[in-house]
Amino acid sequence: MPKVGMEPVRRKALVDAALRVIGDHGSLAVTMSDIARQAGVSAALAHHYFGSKEQLLIETIRSLLRQLRRDTVAALKEARTPRERLSAIIRVSFHADQFTPETIAAWLAFYAEAQRSEETRRFLVIYARRLRSNLLADLKALLPADAAERIAEGAAAMIDGLYIRQSLKSAPIGIEASIALTEDYVNALLASASPSPTRGRKNHFAPSKDK
Repeated sequence: MPKVGMEPVRRKALVDAALRVIGDHGSLAVTMSDIARQAGVSAALAHHYFGSKEQLLIETIRSLLRQLRRDTVAALKEARTPRERLSAIIRVSFHADQFTPETIAAWLAFYAEAQRSEETRRFLVIYARRLRSNLLADLKALLPADAAERIAEGAAAMIDGLYIRQSLKSAPIGIEASIALTEDYVNALLASASPSPTRGRKNHFAPSKDK
């Protein structure tokens, strides 16, 4: 019988083990026994806590999303301006905990599984909407809505794309380089989309058409 009070500890150990095993395999083609062995418990105990491998994998996605949300909330509390908040969101997206090889491999495995699993797809849609919403909220404080939406979509796509690039062992991109690339992208589009002080003014030095 499981020891009283050990359930939260064992459940977390199994979730952490699932993340490591999925990352090592590069897919969700792992067994409950593989995960239980990594966690140092029996497969029977793993089934007792989660019922099935599928439920354990769903809890693993939930755990990743919860951690990402906690990190984002904490980072945003430290930011004072909309632009600082954008930088906080970008930096959190490449946080060391989220950017480890095993975590990246797990995310990619979940994306592949989303083509077959409606529940997995639903959680990944939640992640995508949350990232876009966080970016958009502060971009709208800096730009017109249409420009803000375009930059939010592009920045979110860039973050996801850099994750994919990081999974390529032959061409990895580090945390700071990924942050810098995303910041450069956002800065360039902010500069091009921001209203110019002289934009829209009549050029009084231009030749008159009446002359």
